[in-house]
Amino acid sequence: MTKLLLTLCAMALASVSVFAQTGTLKGTINTSDNKAAAYVNVYLKGTNKGTSTDKNGNYTLRNLSPGDYVLVASYVGLKKKELEVSVSPNEITQIPVLLLEIDSEELNEVVIQGDRATNKFAEPESEFVAKMPLENIENPQVYNTIDSRLLKEQVITNFNDALKNAPGITRVWESTGRGGDGAGYYSMRGFTVQPTMMNGLPALTNGALDPVNMEKIEVIKGPSGTLFGSSLISYGGLINVVTKRPYEEFGGEINYITGSYGLNRITADINTPLNDDKSVLLRVNTAYHTENSFQDAGYKKSFYIAPSLTYKANDKLTFLINAEILNAEAANAPMIFLTRSEPLRLHSIDDFKALGYNNERSFTSNDLTMKTPSFSLQGQAIYKISEKWTSQTAVSSSSAKSQGYYSYLISLDATDTTNADLMTLGLGGEFFSRKISRQNSTTLGTDIQQNFIGDFEIGSLRNRLVAGVDFFHRELINNSTGYLQNGTIYFGTESVAEVNETLYGITNPRFYRTNYDDGILSQPGANAALAGSGVSNSQTQQQVLSAYVSDVLNITPNLTAMASLRVDRFMDKDDSDNDQTTLSPKFGLVYQLIPNQLSVFGNYMDGFKNTTPKVQGDQTIENFDPEHANQWEVGAKINMFNERLSATVSYYDIQVSDIIRTDPERANFSIQDGESYSEGIEVSIIANPIQGLNIVTGYSYNEAETKNTSPQTDGRRSPDAGPKSLFNFWASYSLNQGSLQGLGAGVGANYASEYATTNTLVTGKFTLPSYTIFNASLFYNTDKYRLALKLDNLTNEEYYTGWTTISPQKTRSLSASFAYRF
Repeated sequence: MTKLLLTLCAMALASVSVFAQTGTLKGTINTSDNKAAAYVNVYLKGTNKGTSTDKNGNYTLRNLSPGDYVLVASYVGLKKKELEVSVSPNEITQIPVLLLEIDSEELNEVVIQGDRATNKFAEPESEFVAKMPLENIENPQVYNTIDSRLLKEQVITNFNDALKNAPGITRVWESTGRGGDGAGYYSMRGFTVQPTMMNGLPALTNGALDPVNMEKIEVIKGPSGTLFGSSLISYGGLINVVTKRPYEEFGGEINYITGSYGLNRITADINTPLNDDKSVLLRVNTAYHTENSFQDAGYKKSFYIAPSLTYKANDKLTFLINAEILNAEAANAPMIFLTRSEPLRLHSIDDFKALGYNNERSFTSNDLTMKTPSFSLQGQAIYKISEKWTSQTAVSSSSAKSQGYYSYLISLDATDTTNADLMTLGLGGEFFSRKISRQNSTTLGTDIQQNFIGDFEIGSLRNRLVAGVDFFHRELINNSTGYLQNGTIYFGTESVAEVNETLYGITNPRFYRTNYDDGILSQPGANAALAGSGVSNSQTQQQVLSAYVSDVLNITPNLTAMASLRVDRFMDKDDSDNDQTTLSPKFGLVYQLIPNQLSVFGNYMDGFKNTTPKVQGDQTIENFDPEHANQWEVGAKINMFNERLSATVSYYDIQVSDIIRTDPERANFSIQDGESYSEGIEVSIIANPIQGLNIVTGYSYNEAETKNTSPQTDGRRSPDAGPKSLFNFWASYSLNQGSLQGLGAGVGANYASEYATTNTLVTGKFTLPSYTIFNASLFYNTDKYRLALKLDNLTNEEYYTGWTTISPQKTRSLSASFAYRF
């Protein structure tokens, strides 16, 4: 063993000695009008040494053997340039700025606008996924990017439709607007997650997000507790919205969209410098949206405004300020909850429809609405300490309020004493109770981060490092009522005979008919139903202090390793004995088989949830360890053919341990030995195979199972996991020359396999059917304006989602978009 260690040490020292004799090339590439040329391919002719420029046009080639080379810079739409260069040992050679001219033969292929190319839907680099600038192909973590240009092409007006472009994620729970968790829930890698992050920082919401200010959406896969903590993410991953930032020229766009079900939406995106030297930049995005439901009642209306300010104090210091203000009101159709305490009498949508159920019934009215105003403010100070080190100080503050009526339907069973009289009638149908609450709650969140980001060399080994501290505070103030009944709904195939008046104590006979509903769906009726309910007066707080460090080390020019660690201190405001400390590691390896084009990777990632003490059956209080999730993942990433093909293929395995469960051998005791498993594959492809053709597609398959969590669910697939198989596809083609230049069309599809929205030993299964939704668009795009028609759910498919619930989805709809650019 000793000899082996000595041999390995000798090899390591020899490797360092070899690397110490290498040199480095650095330079900048601009277009002929002296603007930064981002993502230009830079390589040494006749070698496998290469890279690409960053968004500022800068590039670095490291670990080069001394000697003379020919440096090549190429990009689709720009003329290739070659330059003879020399590499000296242990020196950094600065290459003069290269200017690339536009290639007129490929002018229509791609246009450089600002700091990026427009021939792609997805951007390979992210500064948020690893909390440092890192190309996708050298990042051992899997993530998918949904670009704002794709959202425009698809005439996207809501966040849910935007996420349909990422593989392995699907909505299972509608946005309810209720306090604390009113945003929609999505299933990803076997676990549910909500959108809670903006620009890598917390941003709370109780409602639906507006896509007008989204530059891109990053769907980050796997338990990411090491860099993002646990308070706002899930074991399946997280959703990070990257907002639009100001740029140095005056410009903008005004867009109007109209369509089915009373859709009317007007948006504006206006950017302007505020002074002559362009050190102060302002960009404002705003949207006004109204839309009815495809059902007999339901609507939403909202006003959104998001100003963003950049102030370049000097060459080293920049301030970024982003704000989002959303005033929204909606009448949401109640979700249908299935029984959780006795065997299901209905097991499928066909069983519902056999009783006369109609998916166009909402079981609500436009008088029962929920208001969900929210506010988010983020401020960042970015200071360039040196060429190698940057300081990032970030502060975010969020508030989300819920005020109005929230209701749901839940199936009655024999244990419901309130409605036991109905259960004795032996009617040939199904009864549901409408539960209603008057919501009045506010969620407040504050986050403070200090990060130091470095890009430096130890010897000749490149290190990219982020080290930071983070303080997060969240408070929920709840003054909502409890849940009381507001009517009974009956599904049946025929009219039911008169109900004995003595059963109800009323004079007039009462009849139940198909789809009968005796609720009073008005504010006075709801208030009367809630008259007997008390009002909560609760206030809960959560505080977490964290420190983390993550380093990406170039072991060789082609091999990089990531090592990360986080320590979290959960603090209980009222009882310090409940404080917890948690460690969360992360490791990753990436080997680039073809530099900047093909890599293979593996990662180990950790996620966690802090646990609260529980009172045991003997009245003692027991503290439990934090719950942990561990993921192993392997895969490959591709970025080839001048970025015409980007793809990721991976296999993951997630195991959750230390789940707290009821002790099966001791009543009123809890133990911590529950487990949950999730594994699957994911494929993501973005391609531009020929001029004008763009393809975004993906597929995912997931297996999930619980063990030692509950006798009711052990060995079963949790409803959290969503459908096993998901598929997304979008392809568009536009003409790039001739009299019809700018004319194009798109077609897409989304598939989900059948899914058990309820699945326990007592209830049995309720299965939602599989579905395939087709969409199509036609558009005409010029420099000044854009016209588009979009048809969603082309075949008018009747489909449903759910999470122990049933939620009918929108039928066929048509929308038209008219945009003017200036």
